Amino acid sequence: MTKIQMATPLVEMDGDEMTRILWQLIKDELLIPYIDLKTEYYDLGLAYRNETDDQVTVDSAEATKKYGVAVKCATITPNAARMTEYNLKEMWKSPNGTIRAALDGTVFRTPIQVKGIEPCVKNWKAPITLARHAYGDVYKNTEIKVPGKGKAELVFTAEDGTEIRETIHEFDGPGILQGIHNTDQSISSFARACFNYALDRKQDLWFATKDTISKKYDHNFKDIFQDIYDAEYKEKFEAAGIEYFYTLIDDAVARVMKAEGGFIWACKNYDGDVMSDMVSSACGSLAMMTSVLVSPSGVYEYEAAHGTVQRHYYKHLKGEETSTNSVATIFAWTGALRKRGELDDNKELQQFAEKLERATLKTIEDGKMTKDLALITSLDKVTVLNSQDFIRAVRDTLESL
Repeated sequence: MTKIQMATPLVEMDGDEMTRILWQLIKDELLIPYIDLKTEYYDLGLAYRNETDDQVTVDSAEATKKYGVAVKCATITPNAARMTEYNLKEMWKSPNGTIRAALDGTVFRTPIQVKGIEPCVKNWKAPITLARHAYGDVYKNTEIKVPGKGKAELVFTAEDGTEIRETIHEFDGPGILQGIHNTDQSISSFARACFNYALDRKQDLWFATKDTISKKYDHNFKDIFQDIYDAEYKEKFEAAGIEYFYTLIDDAVARVMKAEGGFIWACKNYDGDVMSDMVSSACGSLAMMTSVLVSPSGVYEYEAAHGTVQRHYYKHLKGEETSTNSVATIFAWTGALRKRGELDDNKELQQFAEKLERATLKTIEDGKMTKDLALITSLDKVTVLNSQDFIRAVRDTLESL
C-alpha cells in the first residue's frame, strides 16, 4: 500500500510514563503503516528535560511556532517526590505552562462523545468545548495571612511615581488577603484565539464572567472581548452563520445544563479549570477529553487532557497487564494530522485523520474497550481489552473501513 505523504513535518513532543508507552504503540500500529510520518522530534520526558536544563521544552515551543502544528504526549510536572525519583537538578516548571507562555496560547478542551458512553446530562447531543484563559487570576496570585487588626490597601505605583490607592478592608482581627492580576495584552490574545477557533470550528462562542459583581476586573474582560469582536470579527461571524454573545457565569451554567451542546464556552482561568472538569466528568472520563492549545497567530498544539497515568506505568514496569485508555492520545494525533492536512491542503491526510477517529469510536461502539469505559458503558455485551490490544483492535477496525 502506498503511504500518505506529508509535505511539512509535525512537531512531535514525546512524554512520560504510561502515555509514553501508548505513544509509541499508536505510532507503530496506527500511523506509520499508513503515513510517511514526518515529525521534528523533541523528547520532553522528565529525564531529558533534566539533562538539557529544560532547554528542550523551549526548543519544542520555538519549533511549534516555525511549523504551525505540534502534537504532545502527557508529561510529568515534578513535585518533591519526583525530585528524588528522577534525581532532578531542580523542580522544573510544567512543560505545558512553558509552551503556553511561549505561544501566548488558549486551551480548548472538548469531550469525545461515543455511543454507549452517554453524558450524565441527557440533552447534551454534541460536545461542549471549554476555552480556558491560561494566564493570571488566582494562578498568579499574591496572598497574605493577616495576623490581626489593621488596614489592607490596594496600591498601584506608576512608573512616574503616581499612586492609585484603594482600601480593601479594615480588619478587626485575623483574616486573609489575596491579590490577583491580568493584562490587557493577555486578555486580547485570549479573545482572538477564541474568535479564531470558533470560526475554525464553525460553532457559536459564549463568553461568561461576573461583571455585575466585579465591575472593573471582570468587566474589563467583557469590554475587551466586545471591542475586538466588533472591530475584527463581527462580519466574519455573520458570514459564517455563527453567533458570539456574552452572559454572566451563573446564567451560562444554567443555559449549559439545558443546551444540546455543539458550542464553545470561553471562561476565565479558574472558571475554565472547574467547568472543563465538570464537562469531562459528565461525559465519562478525562481519557475521553481532547485538548488543543491555540495561539492568536494560528499555531496549534494538540494533546490529551489527562496526565501520564503513573499508577498504570508502575504496573507495566512490574510486567503486569494494564488497561489504559488511549483514546484522547489517538485523538491528539488525529487533530494534529488533520490540521497539518488543512494547512498544507493535503486532503488524503485530513481524510485519514477522520477515518482513524471513526475507527476508534466504532471499536468502542462495537463493545471493545478499556476497563475504565467498561465500568460506565450502557452497552450490554463488552470485551475489556488491555492497553495494547485496544490499539490493535482499533487497527483492525481501521482496516475494515
